[in-house]
Amino acid sequence: MKTKHTLKYIISCCLLAITFTSIAQQKDTIVYKTPYGLRLGIDISKPIMGMIDTNSSGLEFVADYRITKRWFIAAEFGNQEERTVEDYTISNAKGNFFKIGANYNAYKNWLDMNNEIFVGFRYARSNFEQTLLSYRSNTGSDYFSGSTNTTPITSKGLSAQWTEFVLGLKVETFKNLYMGMSFSYKVMLSLQHPNNFKTLYVPGFNRVFETETGFGFNYTISYLIPFVNK
Repeated sequence: MKTKHTLKYIISCCLLAITFTSIAQQKDTIVYKTPYGLRLGIDISKPIMGMIDTNSSGLEFVADYRITKRWFIAAEFGNQEERTVEDYTISNAKGNFFKIGANYNAYKNWLDMNNEIFVGFRYARSNFEQTLLSYRSNTGSDYFSGSTNTTPITSKGLSAQWTEFVLGLKVETFKNLYMGMSFSYKVMLSLQHPNNFKTLYVPGFNRVFETETGFGFNYTISYLIPFVNK
């Protein structure tokens, strides 16, 4: 009788083990697919800054295309206008720009999530014009101020090239709708200056300092157009 009960116990354990193994295998075979496609959006920080600061205006569009699980081709393009007020000069720069490069998503998503914490690189170029609206000579004295010239002097056909190192994130708030923000560190490669004046602002690059480096920020809303699920 003991042998018979022992045999039944062993058979029950084997059947139970087979059942759990089958369930585990079914769970392992669940496949979560993620969308690959073109994501288009707009940087809303520039219109907001334009409402706060009347000297600044611009519009920037953003796009990226997923090529592998973690790599994206990315681009930005737009136009910008900025009035720069100095102690002795007032100048205005306006023009177009584009940036192209790639992003690497360093964030490991859970299941079917599609969020990103990414690092990226961009090559950027801007074509712009700069107008010296007014200037005053520096006499070096508070009592004898120089005369102010208000005849605008415009230099057209200027260009600049630079690189950007980008750090940012994108969060899927609704189905295929993303909110994102990024910071960028910019290094100027080449820059044209007007005759007898210095370029103080480049559309897409922002303010040009002595080191010819700068920083940028954007806050984006974008929508993913999925072409295929992988």
